[in-house]
Order: sequence, then C-alpha cells, then structure tokens
Amino acid sequence: MKEINIGILGFGSMGRTHTCAISSLPYFYDLDFRAKLAGIYTRTPETRERARDEFGFTKAYSSEDEMINDPSIDVIDVTTPNIAHYETLKKAIAAGKHIYCEKPLCVTAAQAREIADLARERGVTAQIVFNTRFLSPMLRAKELVDEGRLGNIISFNCSFLHSSCTDLSKKAGWKQDRTVCGGGVLFDLGSHALDLVYYLCGRFRSVTGMAQIAHPVRLGMDGREWHTNADEAFYMLAELECGAKGTVTASKLALGANDDFTIEVYGDRGAIRFNLMEPNWLWFYDSDDRTGDLGGERGFKRIECCGRYPKPGGIFPGVKAPIGWLRGHIGSMYSFLNAVDKQLPTSPSFDDAAHIQQVMEDAYRSAGMLN
Repeated sequence: MKEINIGILGFGSMGRTHTCAISSLPYFYDLDFRAKLAGIYTRTPETRERARDEFGFTKAYSSEDEMINDPSIDVIDVTTPNIAHYETLKKAIAAGKHIYCEKPLCVTAAQAREIADLARERGVTAQIVFNTRFLSPMLRAKELVDEGRLGNIISFNCSFLHSSCTDLSKKAGWKQDRTVCGGGVLFDLGSHALDLVYYLCGRFRSVTGMAQIAHPVRLGMDGREWHTNADEAFYMLAELECGAKGTVTASKLALGANDDFTIEVYGDRGAIRFNLMEPNWLWFYDSDDRTGDLGGERGFKRIECCGRYPKPGGIFPGVKAPIGWLRGHIGSMYSFLNAVDKQLPTSPSFDDAAHIQQVMEDAYRSAGMLN
C-alpha cells in the first residue's frame, strides 16, 4: 500500500481540522493508500512541538522551507493566513509537491491565476478546500442537477451567516483584519457560498457587490481600540453564464446565527434547498410529481442523505447515521489524496479557485473597495 507523507503548514483551527480529517480517513473509507502525518510547521516552536507530540506527526520542522524541500514529503497542506499563500504555493509547486490549500487560494485574482497556471504546468495535484461540496446532500444535489432533474436553472439564493462580529466585547480575529486576511467576510464565508453556486449551477458571468461595516470601531487583536478595515457583511447580485440570476450573501452580523449556510436553486422542472444546520437532508421539489385538487404528491420532499456515500465510503458509522460539519472535510481530504494516489484530476481544482477569486475581486471592485 502506497504511503502519502503529508506536511501541514499552520496549526490553528483549520490545521487541527485537516489533521483530524487525515487521521479519520481509515474509519470512513476503504483506502488504497496510507495517509501519514509526516510533518508540521508553525512559526511558534512550542505550538509545532506540542502538535507533533499530541497528534503523532513524525517531525516538527524548524522552517517552512525545510519542510517544503524535504524529499520525503509528498503533500504540502496549507492552512496559514491568506496573505502567506502566494509565496508558499510558488515554493511548493517549484519543489514538485502536491498541494491541498485552504481557501481563498490567494488575495488577488492575478496571483490566483498565476498559481493555477503554475500548478497545471508543473503537473502537481492541487486542490482548494471547499469542503461543503463533500457533504452527502450536496453530492446528491449535484447528481440531480447533472441528471437534468431541475431542468434549466432559473434562479438561486445562497447565504452564509455567522454572528461572530456582533459581540463588541470580543477581540477581532485575523480573519477580520484585511492586512492579514486580504479581505473580509467575502473571502472567509463568501468564497464558500460562491463556490456552492458555481458547483451546482456553473460559472459566473457578472456580479455586483455591496459591503457593510456595522461596527467601525471595536477591540483589535491586542485588545486596544481598533478601526475595522474589512467587510463584516457582503451582499451580491449575480448572473451566471447559463443565464440564471440570484443573490449571494455572506455576513458575520447575523445576530443569533451559528453556521447558517443555506442554498436554494430553482429550475424550470425542479428545485432544491439545503441548510448546513440540518446537514443530513436535501429538500427536492419535482414538478413531474402528480398534482390534484388536494395537492396530489406535489411538494418539497426531504431526501435522507445522512451517511450515504458511494463506495469506498459509507462504511462508518453507517449509511443511516447522522453526519456533521466535519464529514465534509473528511470527504474533501479523501477526494484529494485519492487523486494523488491514482494520479487523477482534482475537483475543486486551483483553476476553480482562480475563478472564485476573480468573482470576489469583481465584487469588491463593484463595491468601491478596489481601484
């Protein structure tokens, strides 16, 4: 069995999430490869050494370059802040490493396009982390769309709502600082929402955006007064190449929201709805259902997706067992490493990531946030 040696850069919440996904793979899939936690690097020595000791990494590296240039490392997993991605990705591609990268790919469309081109030219396997695609209801939704069950896509609404910017006693995080994140909530939550529309409905043709900062002064990461420099909410009107029109909203100003990620897609034959807070179900409306004076059989039906994954998945904890947010990350990691093992194309690819980056840049520009 082939062993794939993975080196993770960064060990914040996403570093831990990716580590958990890698470690969980043998439980959820019958694997043809072995995924090994071979390396960890963070800027803080104590953090990387503790990660090595507690999570079973083979080695804690003293620098990013040391890990990237180690010939024993097959995959570089990038979970560092957004502004660091571009230079790291160029080095990893030059070293011939396969790459798994947290979104967004870079902080500008030009950078993202360059990285996607370099990865393709070098022939490395490279995937962006849009993990919601890999929840079973989204896989089923894609299947329905591809089968033509929705017919021609007419419209869509997608929103990703958090409440993390509503508490003014809470210090801002790095994802709220444009000098570190490169953007605001559009990069953080909006990229996921845009990708889900793209995944189900196709490429974007145009987008118009409007940004919102509701709390211009709040506590910074150091606890002192700080002037907010990144969008806390972003609202978009969009048109797709297929002609469909709709809205995309990303907000951390939604008081009472948790991880409220919803999408609705309406066609001329059917429609689908999904809510991440109820991750086991996909709602589907089929206009071919029989109608009648009392409604017949028409109406949205709740499809029980749950733990139903195609082989080699679905083996644990069982097809009827409920899933959660982490299952999307496990599915995403499997898709990537299986592509590395079998030399298959990846999806979502860096080319997909570059398209989403361009859409976000166009949205920022239309909102007057870019020259």
